[in-house]
Amino acid sequence: MSRTDSALLVVDVQEKLIPMVSRHELIVWNIGRLLDGAKTLGVRAVATEQYPRGLGPTTKELADRLGDVPEKLTFSCGGCPELFEELRDAGVFKILVVGIEAHVCVQQTVLDLLADGFRVYLAVDAIGSRYVLDYETALRRMDSAGATLTTTEAALFEWCDVAGTPEFKQISALVRETLDSADR
Repeated sequence: MSRTDSALLVVDVQEKLIPMVSRHELIVWNIGRLLDGAKTLGVRAVATEQYPRGLGPTTKELADRLGDVPEKLTFSCGGCPELFEELRDAGVFKILVVGIEAHVCVQQTVLDLLADGFRVYLAVDAIGSRYVLDYETALRRMDSAGATLTTTEAALFEWCDVAGTPEFKQISALVRETLDSADR
């Protein structure tokens, strides 16, 4: 991934569901760091909400970092085709996917993106499900389908590409943060 050929997709991190997800505080924190890093490096970031009338809006700490977030009824983010048309038009063919739930909306999105010719990456520490078995099984399935597993820190440094720049200093500060020290 580079800052010019990839984008960040935040899938359905919504107020009513996220508290039920295993490791939810870590997931939201890592997504926040990815959004901050994307902003620093000029990486496009998009998001979706699954039936917000029932599941509520995107969590405030992430919504404050995002622009407009389209809503969908389909589990796959393919239900918001305009997001992917805009990315494709901009020459973006690699997508780092994060969000919830791994075995439903994330997995169906990843399978659709792969079928549509995108190269898909998964920040495994920024994805979750309510149950560990669902999370682990979904990761194995997406990996075997062709998605590339990575982590928040690895993705941030991959986007950054080179040390010694002002952006590197900001990315380096993001990866040195700990969940306990993060502004919440």
